[in-house]
Amino acid sequence: MEAEPSLRPARTRSRPWYRRLQIWILVGAVGGAVTGLVAPGFGRALAPLGEVFVSLLTMTLGPIVFCMVVAGIGAVADLRQVGRVAFRSIVYFEVITTLALLLGLAVVNLVRPGAGLHISPASLVVSEDAAQKVESAQPLSAFDHLTHAIPSNIVASFADGAVLQILVFAVLFGLALAVLGERGRPITRGIERLSEVLFTVVRFVTCVAPIGVFGAMAYTLGSFGATTIGGLVKLVATFYATSIVFVVVVFGGVLLLSRLNPLRVFAYFKEEIVLALGASSSEVAVPGIIRKLEHVGVSKGTAGISVGAGYSFNLDGTCLYLTLASMFIAQALDLRLDFGQQLALLLVMLLSSKGSAGVSGGGFVQLTATISSFSLIPVSGVMLVFGIDRFMSECRAVVNALGNAIAGLVIARFEGEITPVQVTRIMTGEAPGYVRELDRTTSTNDPEQAHQVAPEPVGAGTGSNHSEEENQ
Repeated sequence: MEAEPSLRPARTRSRPWYRRLQIWILVGAVGGAVTGLVAPGFGRALAPLGEVFVSLLTMTLGPIVFCMVVAGIGAVADLRQVGRVAFRSIVYFEVITTLALLLGLAVVNLVRPGAGLHISPASLVVSEDAAQKVESAQPLSAFDHLTHAIPSNIVASFADGAVLQILVFAVLFGLALAVLGERGRPITRGIERLSEVLFTVVRFVTCVAPIGVFGAMAYTLGSFGATTIGGLVKLVATFYATSIVFVVVVFGGVLLLSRLNPLRVFAYFKEEIVLALGASSSEVAVPGIIRKLEHVGVSKGTAGISVGAGYSFNLDGTCLYLTLASMFIAQALDLRLDFGQQLALLLVMLLSSKGSAGVSGGGFVQLTATISSFSLIPVSGVMLVFGIDRFMSECRAVVNALGNAIAGLVIARFEGEITPVQVTRIMTGEAPGYVRELDRTTSTNDPEQAHQVAPEPVGAGTGSNHSEEENQ
């Protein structure tokens, strides 16, 4: 009880604005947008800056997911918890993504952004760039999705960044360590240390995030410009508005049901939101999301499984995009789909929205796969949204990243690993968290003093120790 007054000053002293990463990321995004509009040629030439930055961050994604899942499962005494976390995650993902698809379908029928365009399918010519994505978007059956989740060569899975395959291997590896018991403890501890090294690498890379975001935004505006979206602004505006409604109503409602403050949670992940927006990729936010979940008390296993699986099964922004874009194309081509046909399209999207990582442009590939599987809409219709996909990709990335961050908190609440009081105190800086370097970036006045009263990290991954201080 006496430790709390010593931490109160932490809230009165915040870091100067010029030392906050999110401020410089915003500066980079605005500067890149202005550069792309004023000097399009120069903006297009800056594309390598964004590409290199995204590659630097995503290169650690597979190893981080592997280390977090293995370390979490390897230290769990009750293996039934692993199955419980996985089952609850899948159920949660299916419910939330279905809500996203239903909301998108309702909005697109209400607003009808494609009505009145009267475009003839014969007039659409598939460009070379779009054709390559069409070829890569082959329709997959449920059996194909299952077989693609099983790695035939785990080294190739790491090289290709196949998160779902890495997750499957990590679960098996962690279960094997848990079965070995004490003999597997040294390997588990070594993997925990390796994860600390990987997160340190991520911290190094995020220092240059403003430069990467500057290059990505300059390329986007320089390549497509404001005039590109002039004729399709209604679709873009509808998508952004629908995404805001989904975040406020669905995400906010889920957090309130979990007794967590939505505004505080959104503010807590603000750096990851800005990073995903600027880079137009939700994957770049994964390391930060996992680290911040662990900081508020979510166990390594729960964070790794929920976030890792979420990037294949919980792409809420992509689900909103699929319904809006698919129905927009149908409306623009004067194709009238009745309720039964729209329901069939929704069922196709339930399957096609799974099994793809949150990389930039991945949503367009999934859209093409959806339309290819639904014979009533010509595949050439994707050209109607190809030019503006990059603008919609930025919003998709934010919703996807935020959705998986919230999923980690909700699953941890189901597991009893965190409590609302505990999470609130850590997020507001009233109490130190479980990741010490994050305490230094959340306005601690005396880091050393705060670390002396910080709770010990829960190595067992059960989360039971996280709530002990709330019962004092």
